[in-house]
Amino acid sequence: MKILLTNDDGIQAVGLRSLYHALKAAGHEVRVVAPVTEMSAVGHAVTMAVPLRVKNFDEKDFQGQGVSGTPADCVKLGLTTLLDMSPDLVVSGINAGANVGVDVLYSGTVSAATEGGLMGFAALAVSYDAFSPADLKPQGDFVAQFVNKIAWADLPKGCVLNLNFPDRALDQVLGLRVCPQTKVAYRDWYESREDPRGRKYYWLAGIIPPELLSPDQDRALLSQGYITLTPLRFDFTDRESMGKLEHLVF
Repeated sequence: MKILLTNDDGIQAVGLRSLYHALKAAGHEVRVVAPVTEMSAVGHAVTMAVPLRVKNFDEKDFQGQGVSGTPADCVKLGLTTLLDMSPDLVVSGINAGANVGVDVLYSGTVSAATEGGLMGFAALAVSYDAFSPADLKPQGDFVAQFVNKIAWADLPKGCVLNLNFPDRALDQVLGLRVCPQTKVAYRDWYESREDPRGRKYYWLAGIIPPELLSPDQDRALLSQGYITLTPLRFDFTDRESMGKLEHLVF
């Protein structure tokens, strides 16, 4: 397959490099267009007020293009301008940190895949449920085989597959579960601290309350040790509310 590979952790991140080598070793043609620096939790932001710049990464065992923009920028620029081929698949990841539940709204990783889906390409987002993974080679190898098992042409246009790995060795994983995303929102708070000059700053923290989780949805299954796979479609229309509002006339 011809694959556009991107992420939100930056072009030098361990997750992207693991996927790159695994996909290449499996015989896929891989082109990398990814942010030069980390762009976690930027959602589906696109750059409009400043120009985008591209830096070529030509290393002994890696080639790619780094963009001074967001993950969505990378996919837009890659698919319209930088690539000399049309990919069969857009892959984003492997992200450091899970992207389940409402994370899909905040995540640059999922948004990059979503941009691919919006532009008419098959798309896959991949994440790992820990923030500092040292080695994701087994997960990369899994993804390289996974992409061959999916009948991408049979999926609805605009569908994005969201794949999440639990924080455990692959041989200790309980299996793969196709499941819906959890609807439970984060319980957020801000930690107040002081910098060395005595000035106050705030650092976001939060959890998805485990007592509110449904056992058959992505966050709970991932915590149990399953790989989770959730097909996403970004149609935000509340059709139930439409029926209640149709009588309004102004």
